[in-house]
Amino acid sequence: MDAANIVDVVSDFVTLKRAGANLKGLCPFHDDRTPSFMVSPAKNYCKCFACGKGGNPVGFIMEHEQISYPEALRYLAKKYGITIEEKEMTKEDIQRQDDRESMFIVNQWANEWFQHQMNETPDGRAIGLAYFRQRGFRDDIIKKFQLGFCPDKNIEVERTNEDGDTIRLRMGVMSADALKAGYQEKYLTNDPESGIGTGISIRNEKGALRDRYWGRVIFPIFSMSGKVVGFGGRVLDAATKGVNVKYQNSPESIIYSKKRELYGLFQAKMAIRKQDLCFLVEGYTDVMAMHQSGIENVVASSGTALTDDQIRLIHRLTDNITVIYDGDAAGIKASERGIDMLLAQGMNVRLLLLPDGDDPDSFARKHNAEEYQQYLASHQVDFIKFKTNLLLEEAQGDPVKKSQLVNNIVQSIACIPNEITRAVYVQETASTMQMQERLIASAVANQVQKNQEEAQKQRERERARRTLPKAEDVPPPSDLPDSLRGLEQMGIPNVDNIPVPESENTENPYEPLVQNIKNRDAIRLELKERELLRLIVRYGERLIGEPATKVAQYLTDSLKSDGVAVSTPLFQRAIDITLQNISEPGFVAEKFLLNCPDPEINALAFELATDPEQLSRMHKPKDGEESIEPEDLEQLVNHILIDYKLEIISRKRHEIMRQLQDPELMKDMKQYLEVMTRFKEIKETEQKLSQQQGGRVMG
Repeated sequence: MDAANIVDVVSDFVTLKRAGANLKGLCPFHDDRTPSFMVSPAKNYCKCFACGKGGNPVGFIMEHEQISYPEALRYLAKKYGITIEEKEMTKEDIQRQDDRESMFIVNQWANEWFQHQMNETPDGRAIGLAYFRQRGFRDDIIKKFQLGFCPDKNIEVERTNEDGDTIRLRMGVMSADALKAGYQEKYLTNDPESGIGTGISIRNEKGALRDRYWGRVIFPIFSMSGKVVGFGGRVLDAATKGVNVKYQNSPESIIYSKKRELYGLFQAKMAIRKQDLCFLVEGYTDVMAMHQSGIENVVASSGTALTDDQIRLIHRLTDNITVIYDGDAAGIKASERGIDMLLAQGMNVRLLLLPDGDDPDSFARKHNAEEYQQYLASHQVDFIKFKTNLLLEEAQGDPVKKSQLVNNIVQSIACIPNEITRAVYVQETASTMQMQERLIASAVANQVQKNQEEAQKQRERERARRTLPKAEDVPPPSDLPDSLRGLEQMGIPNVDNIPVPESENTENPYEPLVQNIKNRDAIRLELKERELLRLIVRYGERLIGEPATKVAQYLTDSLKSDGVAVSTPLFQRAIDITLQNISEPGFVAEKFLLNCPDPEINALAFELATDPEQLSRMHKPKDGEESIEPEDLEQLVNHILIDYKLEIISRKRHEIMRQLQDPELMKDMKQYLEVMTRFKEIKETEQKLSQQQGGRVMG
């Protein structure tokens, strides 16, 4: 934990820019178009103030890589060269690992096995290694991408069937070796429903395992952090005749989804950051060929249509992308949606068309590295020039086709979120198409409005789905009118004077109103409790009062003496863990809570400790001071305590007033007097607390 620097860790995945004492970047956990992910070097913590995700170095790696706490520690230990002494994993150890971790272990074993087969066996060198060399790839590139080979061999294996009998089955040599090494069959195969299993093996009806990639060269697919998440296997050129599918990919699983991965991203991420540009190509060998030509800032979509998840991976590293096409007009037109998706996520998009129907791989074989780089540098154009150059020739003399071309460009411009950028492209389109600028601008504005309306409808549908009240939270219809009438004295307007929101529940038309009141009260109480916890995070170990007591203990003792408990479970967890450790030597509440194993607690601690927009003026030291003085701190603590207790008392008073509105209560005079007595006591307590609060002058 001491060695791990949050800036170093996050920078492996996100491009950060200085923002005062902190750094900011695009959040890696949601579709972030304006930087909302903040990294605090001083607190060794990060947090997105849009989606709320983040953490200390361990928490960030856990969330980003979706791995366990021990695995995140191992990741950081490896990054910083710290040796962790662990016993060698046995079959029993593997069985105790969770599914995700076990699948990564199996994939890493398979990756090493494929490489060994290609580089250390006669068939592997004669078939697999020879294939790559014939394609013109150097050995350093083959090693860099950890390419491998799976032979088309079967061997006989003895297995025990369900009846306990020993049977002999013919299995793929890799599957047999995996079983022999102690790996479980459920992690070698794949269950489509649960997503458990890597799918490197396929079980047949006889119970035997065959190798998914038999007779193929292997391209391992890495996550951004370097874990093997899947494989792509290609049949050899001599075996392609009559084969419909040249590539066999890993099945969808809990660690691999084709739409969320980009081939070559692990090898390219540093170059993308350094060049502030990413080239996007289609296939594995395209990426390798460009690396061999000295162009390392390149990734491939692996033959799939570009997805939002893939774009977000690139956008974490750069705002600039150049899409390289191989000259297939039909393919280019089919990929137009991908261009619009890139534009919609705020990317600066340029396009490049290779000559003579070449793809990046074949083009590399015809040109040396210098010629390749010069061509890329001089032939990139923005998407408008690309589209017009591609389509304008066939639209000449045909007004309908020209109109379609203009509409096509207008739709793309309307996807761009930045208004100034849209205006620049409107001018360029008008000039290129020799049309009046106002016509293009009007068409873009109309399309932008349509896009916004559709996006708003989608947000409303999503919000309605998330906020639909549960049936058990809705009071019985017969109680609603009586419980709401006559509340004006409590500061709540009479229900008869409030416009009733639309409700699909005809038996309970006041449902939205009641739910709003409940939500308002709950939010107000949570905000008060948040201020209490902010005191604990920032000053929990400080001493105040006579006798001197630590702030965290002082607050909890005061609440306990009045029989008050914090209602938010997360806040209570943070208080409990603070009290359990506050007596430890050198305890500092903020540092402890920022680094505790509970990611929810350290995320909350970071928010309370660092967000300047939420800090009350009372929380800040006076000008010229480094920290708040003990007398001011005691005043602040008491002020927040009284404010919170007033909220509790106010809620109790409102509840009693609701009881007094019940006509049934008037029929039992004894019970009515008891309720009135409680009401009087609460009013007196509330009045005393209000006087104390009003009598304090806060600096």
